[in-house]
Amino acid sequence: MSDHAHAHAHAHEHAHDHAHDHAHGGLFLESGTESIQRCASCGHTLAALDAAASCPACDGLLDIVHVAPRDVMGAPLHGMALRAHFAQHCCARPLGSPSGVWRFESLVMPGAGSAIVSHPEGNTPLLTRPAIDRFAGIEGLRIKHEGHNPTGSFKDRGMTVGVTQAVRLGASAVACASTGNTSAALASYAAQAGIPGLVFVPAGKIALGKLAQTLGYGARTLIVRGDFDDCLRLVQDAARELGIYLLNSINPWRVEGQKTIVLEMLQQLGWESPDFIVLPAGNLGNTAAFGKALREAHALGLIDRVPRLVAVQAAGSAPFARGYRDGFATRYTVTADTIATAIRIGDPASWDRAVRAIRETNGMVLSCTDDEIIEAKVVIDAAGVGCEPASAASVAGVRQLVRDGVITPGQRVVAVLTGHVLKDPGILVDLHQRADFASANRPIEIDADVRAVARVLEQRSVV
Repeated sequence: MSDHAHAHAHAHEHAHDHAHDHAHGGLFLESGTESIQRCASCGHTLAALDAAASCPACDGLLDIVHVAPRDVMGAPLHGMALRAHFAQHCCARPLGSPSGVWRFESLVMPGAGSAIVSHPEGNTPLLTRPAIDRFAGIEGLRIKHEGHNPTGSFKDRGMTVGVTQAVRLGASAVACASTGNTSAALASYAAQAGIPGLVFVPAGKIALGKLAQTLGYGARTLIVRGDFDDCLRLVQDAARELGIYLLNSINPWRVEGQKTIVLEMLQQLGWESPDFIVLPAGNLGNTAAFGKALREAHALGLIDRVPRLVAVQAAGSAPFARGYRDGFATRYTVTADTIATAIRIGDPASWDRAVRAIRETNGMVLSCTDDEIIEAKVVIDAAGVGCEPASAASVAGVRQLVRDGVITPGQRVVAVLTGHVLKDPGILVDLHQRADFASANRPIEIDADVRAVARVLEQRSVV
């Protein structure tokens, strides 16, 4: 542990004093200068610079609780004043940050300062495309495309914060289990920070684009004979026994970074809440993060109403959707099987956090078949937007909700795309060369003759 971390170790013994000193319905600390980590299950608290991966008292998941935002004079920031504060820190403003994560530093990791490891990340667009509207059955569907992040997925938002925490702790190494996107983000940010990175991936279950990134950025890639859930158990054991800092989505600082998807989205919408936010769901880290972001944004007066969250799983990997159908009375696990590798997870780690997010937002959990996900992906790709298969689950979910009359005309909907189209290039090449695929865009071999080009153009115009 670094000297910086030792200097703050005394905060641990006082953390309990702050545990009940909350403003805004217990979401923020009213006094003190340091954030704390608080167990969502038993309420046990830890200092901000404690490296525990879970609660030492009950092994529950930890949440980060920050001091309520204040201006430079120490006055509380709320509502319009807080909106103005974030606007001042946007992009190229005099006080601005080039990162779409760190301009929200006061709600992510107050006082991170010189420890910050940023690419930068975030600042992802809100897109609209008529072709996607027609497919989904609703006008003005907004697409929040997290594939525009540096390593091509939303994971960069959580990883910039997680690796910054590793720097603050003086960690000797960082590690994660991954279906691909987390490993690419960890490898990139660990390389930037100069910290060794280890990634545990399931044998034969990682898309080529993601594996290539992980290798290229220099992380040690350990291919585990097992599935993602086996990888997660192994990396948790390694973190406990070998002192490696764990950076899976159970890490509460990852959740803080991923909150900024929603904070940035709301800022882009002028802080006017949409009616629905629809997102793919695998390990449920984003579902949990979105719920926390909305909870805090509402408590701070940034928004006056909370959108409904809709988590969409692949039908072959849908334990959370099954849990939703029985009121979350049972925590289910499944043997995951889906073409959407990023959400091929049968035992989601952030289950309890995600349940809270769905309940608090009057949300829903759906499942879509692989065929429905691929159908949506083909439309998204052909609209010039593009995404990896798991991302398309959100648009497939919107279509289902429109068809079922849950989303009605005139409502404002944002669908989140979590990863870039090149994350899984293999599926694209296979799909578009299949004889049985009606929308296949097969390559055409021609002679080196302009008349051959003309014939192709004539064929396209007929179509």
